[in-house]
This record gives sequence, C-alpha cells and structure tokens, in this order.
Amino acid sequence: MSWVYLVLAGVFEIGFTTSLKLSENFSRLWPSLSFLVLSILSFYFLTKAIQTIPLGTSYAVWTGIGAFGTAIVGIVFFMEPVTASRIFFLLMLISSIIGLKLVST
Repeated sequence: MSWVYLVLAGVFEIGFTTSLKLSENFSRLWPSLSFLVLSILSFYFLTKAIQTIPLGTSYAVWTGIGAFGTAIVGIVFFMEPVTASRIFFLLMLISSIIGLKLVST
C-alpha cells in the first residue's frame, strides 16, 4: 500500500506544480487554493509512504514522478519544447523510478 501512497504523492505533486504555474505568482485565487490543497495532499501521502519505504527511495521516486509528470504537462498544455534529448532524459528518469521500485525491499 505504501507504493500506492507514493504514486499518489507524486501525482498530487504534478497537480501542485501545475497549479503553481496557473496561479501566476499567487495572484489568481483558485489556482492558488488548488496549489495549497494539492501540496498538502502530496506531503500527506509522502508521509504515509515513508513509514515503510526508505526515505531516500521515497524522495527520489516522489520527485521523479513529479518532475516527469510536470515536464509532460508542460509539453502538452504549455507548449514547452520537445527535443530528442529531453525525451531521452525523461525516459531515463522513468527507468530510474522503475529501477528503484524493483530493487526496493
């Protein structure tokens, strides 16, 4: 169940980083509130995950999911550049996350 919590924490991280962008420096109410709620949820689930998953592994996976997902959101919704090297390193990031899951006890 801890890995489910960790994935949820990563998904909520994607949500809070996206809300941060949409809040326009916290000048828009609803994206700012969304940022607050999603960041609390993300940290809540991260806290649940680190009760049984090692801290270093949890943090690496959490930030990896957040970084990968946020990069994809940026590409799809904010028209950020798509380059072969960017895709390559995003795939390496996902490979590393999967690797950490496979070697975790």
